[in-house]
This record gives sequence, structure tokens and C-alpha cells, in this order.
Amino acid sequence: MAIIGVLGLQGAVSEHVKQIKALGLEAVVIKKPEQLEQNDGLILPGGESTTMRKLIDRYDFFDPLKEFYKAGKVIFGTCAGMVLVAKELASDESYLEIIDISVKRNAFGRQIASFEVDLDITGLEDPFKAVFIRAPYIESAGQNVEVLAKYDGKIVAAREGNVLTCAFHPELTADTRFLQLFVEMVEEQKQKEGKVS
Repeated sequence: MAIIGVLGLQGAVSEHVKQIKALGLEAVVIKKPEQLEQNDGLILPGGESTTMRKLIDRYDFFDPLKEFYKAGKVIFGTCAGMVLVAKELASDESYLEIIDISVKRNAFGRQIASFEVDLDITGLEDPFKAVFIRAPYIESAGQNVEVLAKYDGKIVAAREGNVLTCAFHPELTADTRFLQLFVEMVEEQKQKEGKVS
């Protein structure tokens, strides 16, 4: 059974944990870098990306997160997490730089401009009700990035290698299908590791 970590420094941590458990998986709230080793996949939750960057630096998570990625472990960045994993940011210095996308922060407006919309997502049979809160979007994506969803012509979900990302908050719905896409990536990686070892 896959063990899924949720970076527990700031943001929608408990909501992700609840969804992970709804799928019958073990969820671990990550508060210390050494906890990363026991996890098969990691979620960087939505929240406030600038605050999360400061806390990642303060608690020495930056290098361990990069190593987690380099080891082939699967990372899922939602909303602020998308900002953290992007190779480029439109109005700021990029941070983890682990997926070849350029992201515009708060691109759909402030908190008051939050909205829900039914999205067609690659890999999901029926539309997914996506919750956007001060959401970013992807302005451009590299040639190896698979675009999974667009809203109003803007890319709002994508994946490349062992990184999945979305601009919305799948954890704020009862629909676990998008999380399941991440879990499938984790399971595939576990199988690869099993074959190697």
C-alpha cells in the first residue's frame, strides 16, 4: 500500500489527508525533512506560496525535496504547490524548478474571485468540479509536459515525469478522482523500483 506524505508546514493539509484516507491509503503529515524517506509520494498543498517558501527554507526542506524528486518519487503540487514546483514564474524567482512550466501567480484574481467550474481532464471520464481560489495558471509548458486540463484557454493541470500539478483544489471536493491520478503515478513508480531492486 502506498504511503502518501503531505507537506505540513502551511496550507490545506488536513483536507488532503482526509482525501488520501478516503482512498484507503496511509497519509503522513510531513513536519521534518527526515520523514520524507518513508513516503512513496508527496503532496505540496495549496496555501500561500511565499509563506511556504520561507518555511521550507527555515526548516531545511529545500535540498531534501530536491533529492526526493531526483530519486524518482512522485510529487503533486496543488495551487501554491504548482507555484513551488514551476521552472519559471512570471513575476518572481522560481523555487524548486522540477517541472518545465512557466506559472503566473494569482492569475484568476484575488480570493473574492474564487469560483468552481466543471473541467474536462485527460484521464477522467466525466467532468471534474474544480475549485479555484486565488489560483495560478500555466502560461507555457515545455515539450515533454503533458497538458491535462485547460480553463478559458489557460493550462490548469499538467504532468511531466514524476511531477503532477494543478491550479485548483481537488482536496476541497468529495471527488477523489484527480487524487487517484496521482496515486496511480505513485503505484507505477513503486512497481518500477520493485523491478529494479
